[in-house]
Amino acid sequence: MKTGYYPGTFDPITNGHLDIITRGASLFDKLYVSVSCNPEKNPLFTIEERVILIKEVLKDIKNIEVVTSDILTVEHCKILGASHILRGLRAVTDYDYEFQLTNFNREISDEIDTVFLMTQGKYSFLSSSSVRELAQFGGDVSKFVPAVVKKAIDKKYKK
Repeated sequence: MKTGYYPGTFDPITNGHLDIITRGASLFDKLYVSVSCNPEKNPLFTIEERVILIKEVLKDIKNIEVVTSDILTVEHCKILGASHILRGLRAVTDYDYEFQLTNFNREISDEIDTVFLMTQGKYSFLSSSSVRELAQFGGDVSKFVPAVVKKAIDKKYKK
């Protein structure tokens, strides 16, 4: 059984993330979507809120399990039995960062490989931070996130 692991902070989950997740789900028998706890970031949503939103958005994809993590990605992969880390690439700048991270992860554990998927061009500019910033200034985020996520963002900013 091929098991993938897609880590991220997903604050919030965007249509770009969904593009990678849905395509990744077709590559693996099981795909873990791991919501990372990053103490360096000041999230809009708690980790629990992100998990609830992601589960709602992905409820129709049967081979996905949403988990949380506050440990190294490769260590969590070993615990869960994941053989591959799934990563999305938007642009050349993502590639440079991901290339370094992949080689670092290989030094930690050569048992875990990384698979890259390029996002669709229409998502090449999209990031969670840009969605948060747009929402903070009262902009419409509806074409960048699923409806349930937009509703949660609007509630946070009391629209």
